[in-house]
Amino acid sequence: MAKDFHGWEAVAVRTVPQGADLRSLRKARGLTLSEVAGELGRSVGWLSQVERDISVPEASELRRLADIFGVPVSLFAAPAARGEEQGRIVRAAARRAIGERTPGLIESLLSPDLTDAFEVIHSTFQPGASRHEPVQRPTAELAMIIEGRLDVWLGPDKFTIARGDAVRVRGEPLRWANPYKSPAVAVWVISPPVY
Repeated sequence: MAKDFHGWEAVAVRTVPQGADLRSLRKARGLTLSEVAGELGRSVGWLSQVERDISVPEASELRRLADIFGVPVSLFAAPAARGEEQGRIVRAAARRAIGERTPGLIESLLSPDLTDAFEVIHSTFQPGASRHEPVQRPTAELAMIIEGRLDVWLGPDKFTIARGDAVRVRGEPLRWANPYKSPAVAVWVISPPVY
C-alpha cells in the first residue's frame, strides 16, 4: 500500500463530519483561523465553514491540514459510526491511527473524537523500539500498562513499569524504550488533547 507524506500507509479519507476535530487541533496548537487559512491558501470564511461541517475539504486539503497540525492524515480516516453510536462508541476496527512517527510505536485514538478536554490513546511499543530524544508537552498524562513492560525516563529518572502499573507525566521530558521480547501495550489519558 502507498505511504502518505508522514510515512503512514495511505487510507481513504472518511466522509463523516470532522470539523470539530479540525477546530480542536487548531486550538490545541494555538493557531488562528486566519493563520491556518493562509497556510492553505483558502479564505477564513471557508475554513470556518469546514470547522462547522458546512463545507468539506478535498483529500489534498486534508493532507495539507495534517501537515500543518503535525498529525498523520490517517487521523482523518475512520469508518463512520452507526446512528446512536456516533460520538459515543468506538469499535476496535474503527479506531483512528495516530502516532509520533516513532518506529515501533503503533497508536490509535480510543476517544470518539478530539472535542473533549482529554484524549485516550492505545499504544503498542514493539520489542526493541525506543524514543531516544525526550518529548516534553504542556500536558498532564497518565498511562497504564495493560501488557508487557516498558522503561520510561521522566527527566533523568528511569523507571520500569509493567502490567497494572501506571505512570503520570506532568510537562516533564519523557522518553521510553522497550528492550524486552514482548510488546508493551498501554492506555494513555492526555489532557489537554495534543493529537
